[in-house]
Amino acid sequence: MTTPEAEPTQPETPETPREGAQQSGSEGRLKEQLKARLRERSEARSGDGDEGRAAEEPPKERPEERLERAVRAAEQALIEYEIALETFRVEVENFSRLHHQKLGPMYARLDELDAQIAEATAARTGDPEDRRKAAEARAQVMPMPGVEELFHGWMDGEGLYPEAAAMLTDQSVRPPQRVRPGEEARKLYRELARKAHPDLAQEEGERQRREEFITRVNAAYARGDEAMLRELSEEWAAGPVPEEQRLTRSEELYARLEWLAQRKELLTVLAKELEESAIGGMLRLAPDDPDTLLDEIAEQLLAQVAEREAELARLRD
Repeated sequence: MTTPEAEPTQPETPETPREGAQQSGSEGRLKEQLKARLRERSEARSGDGDEGRAAEEPPKERPEERLERAVRAAEQALIEYEIALETFRVEVENFSRLHHQKLGPMYARLDELDAQIAEATAARTGDPEDRRKAAEARAQVMPMPGVEELFHGWMDGEGLYPEAAAMLTDQSVRPPQRVRPGEEARKLYRELARKAHPDLAQEEGERQRREEFITRVNAAYARGDEAMLRELSEEWAAGPVPEEQRLTRSEELYARLEWLAQRKELLTVLAKELEESAIGGMLRLAPDDPDTLLDEIAEQLLAQVAEREAELARLRD
């Protein structure tokens, strides 16, 4: 009996030093990469925490931001105040118009009756004091003509016109106009025109400055104003006025707040004048129903008219 031959086994080949070195190097690189990944994750987590803390802390506010908020608040308050003031002004104006239309004839009738009563009393007594009172009462009814109507354009509320004053003093109404400016004026004009001509400018801003200056020079030359031409010559020699230093943002905001405060003070004065006026005071008595107030005043005036008419009738009997 034969036993089968065992298959020959090949001896295991030992790992060569080169392959072992390659595997060892790969594992080392993997470990380094793993450590690097772990460090990156740790740093990322630490960074997220810093960002979260930073997000929780509010950013510091600039001083200009507080000023800007104050300016916006003051502007809004001023706008609301102006709206309220303008609303009241319109109401006062409308009420004044209605008051004049509805009650004006009654006031005029009362003035006329007072004048007639005074005149009837003076005619009955003959007393000089009564006649003086009658004249004063009549003057209240007869409107005084204006100064312009009396003097037909010779004078106004500030006095005689220059032409009228010259005529009353035998002077010429206007000095004779020069046919052409004097020699010195022409010389100054030519010098200024050569120095300040706009075509000599190389920048637009400088050209505009020269054009405005030459316009003034031409006007002075047209009048033959030698003194003004000399002043303009000195002004040109002095050079352009330096521009004002630009304000900082904070300075601009402070200046704006100051202007808003001044504007508020002015509007407060105007509001007080409206409130203390006769029409404003009447309107405050019945702000919700001014028509009823006018009706009540009309009834009172009608009663006064009836009393005056009865008194006049007794004086004339």
